Order: sequence, then structure tokens, then C-alpha cells
Amino acid sequence: MRAAIVDRPGEIRVGEVPDPKPGERQVVVKVGACGICGTDLHIADGHFPPTPYPIVPGHEFSGEIVELGADVPAEWKVGDRVAVDPSIYCGYCTPCRSGHGNLCANWNATGDTVNGAFAEYVAVPADTCYRMPDSMTWEQGALVEPVSCAVHGVRRIGVEAGERFLVVGAGTMGLIMQQLLLRAGAHVTMVDRNAARLPRATDLGATAVGSDVSELDDERFDAAVDCTGAAPAIEAAFNALHRGGRLLVFGVAPAEARVALSPFRIYNDEITIVGSMAVLNSYGNALDLVANGYIDTEALITDTLPLEQYPEALAKMRSGSGLKIQVLPGGGGGA
Repeated sequence: MRAAIVDRPGEIRVGEVPDPKPGERQVVVKVGACGICGTDLHIADGHFPPTPYPIVPGHEFSGEIVELGADVPAEWKVGDRVAVDPSIYCGYCTPCRSGHGNLCANWNATGDTVNGAFAEYVAVPADTCYRMPDSMTWEQGALVEPVSCAVHGVRRIGVEAGERFLVVGAGTMGLIMQQLLLRAGAHVTMVDRNAARLPRATDLGATAVGSDVSELDDERFDAAVDCTGAAPAIEAAFNALHRGGRLLVFGVAPAEARVALSPFRIYNDEITIVGSMAVLNSYGNALDLVANGYIDTEALITDTLPLEQYPEALAKMRSGSGLKIQVLPGGGGGA
């Protein structure tokens, strides 16, 4: 089959690899659509330590089951349309047993540590599959994974109706987060240094927008979400909080990054700082949100490219032009 392959950091190609075979309790999925995210850039550059090379990347995907392995539950049949949670947990470490599988001591993920879905076919555990309604396109199904990350993030920060939120970063994740916060009854101000992204935030319901937190006239917020992973943005979001405010570090920063936050203010103002790591019991909820039209997917997907253009798709993602870029090994557009 054809697949995108990262042979080693900086070496990316599209070529032939063996067709995947389903192991015990696995299924093979014919990929309909697979989205590119920042993790894929880290994998391409060698900045995602769990990744072995060579690897077929791709962890935001949907498709059709075409083969069943041994002992797959009877609920699954060839022809089923699925969105797939890439998370693979061991199930026996302390975090897994305490209900925190996303912090698994033996964490793996399709497309991050084992071959993924920038390919015609991919083998995945059957228990990571979620059935898609016929009304959903492959492109929408591939958006369920980033939405599920945002659902987990919203649960971590908490929302009360009427609260005023600051979201920093109007990329795909920031705009998904904005939509979820608005649905929960919050008022959202969006900030992004790329001013070209701000009209989309306004169209999706942002109360106010700006190119920098400094433009907000010392406005203070009940809570803030950083979707950039950039230290200066995290610091600015922290400084924009009311006393008793909450900060969610949602964007992925480099492991070596450091921020300067006032410990006195954390103490004196009772500021709460939380993180949110990937997906945790949020995939089914995210699929329902997408299937029922509560996430405007058309506003998020700006580019769809064939598998053979994966290197170009990665370069487009790196340039910061557009929002969600997806690769369509099977042509996309539905079943």
C-alpha cells in the first residue's frame, strides 16, 4: 500500500509499505481522511521523544473497517464506518488503574509510536473505534480526535455560564475550544498574532478579538486558555486573570520551555493552573458533538490534499497558512 513515511527526522517520503495485518482484537481500517496537527511536525523534526523511526504518522483519522482480527467483539463488522481514538493504554499501570489512562506509564498511540493513518490502510485495536453515523463525512470523522482533546480540556478547566474566558491562539484547537466554551455559556475573547485568523473567531461567536493581550486595555478574565504552547503567551494569559482566576495550559510547549509566573500572585490571588493531556474518556462525547452539528467543521477544514502530497501538506501546516489540513487517501467526502 501507499503511505507517508518518516524514515528519520527530516526525511519524509510517500512510498510503498506492506499492507497491515490485524492482530488479536484488532481491525484494519481503510483510511478516509487524516488530519495534520502540531505533533506531526514534531515527529517529522525528531522532537517527539516516544516516536521510533521509520514510522507512518497520522493520528486524527476516520475510515471503513475492511478486515477483522481474532477475537474482535461481534459488534464490529466489515463495512462499519469509524472514527478512531489513537490512544493505546496498557491498562495495568497506576495511572490506568486510577482512571487516568492518558497518563499511562506505558503510553502508546497510533501514528505517534506505532504506524498510523497517513496511509491507505491502518491496523488499530477494535476497542479504540467509535461508530460514525452515515451523515458524517470522513473529513468530519477525522476532526473528532482534536475535538475530543478540547472536550477533555474544558472538563479540566471547568466552565460556569456567564464566565468571561480569554483564549490565546485562533488556530484549529483554539477555535474548537472557543466553540465548546460558548456552548457552555461562557463569553470568549480571542487573541492571535496572526490577525488573518481573527475574523473567523468573530464569525464563530467571539465577544471580542485582538492581536495581542496587551491590546485588551488591562481587561481581566475569570479564566484563560493557552492554545499556543508559547511561553510569552502563557505568561500574558496568566497576567490577564482576575483574582481567583483559572489558567489552562492546553497548547503543547517544547519540553525545555520555561515560564515566569508570580508565585506570590498564585498564592495571594488563589490562581489555579491546570494542564490537559490529549484524550480521556472524551471521544464518544466529541463524536456526538460533531455528528449533531455543534462544531462548525466547515469553518475549520481549509485544505484537503491527496496522500501523494503529504510533504506539501506538512509544509503548508508549518507555514501557518490555513487551519486544519487533511490528507484523503481514499478521496474523502463520505462513505
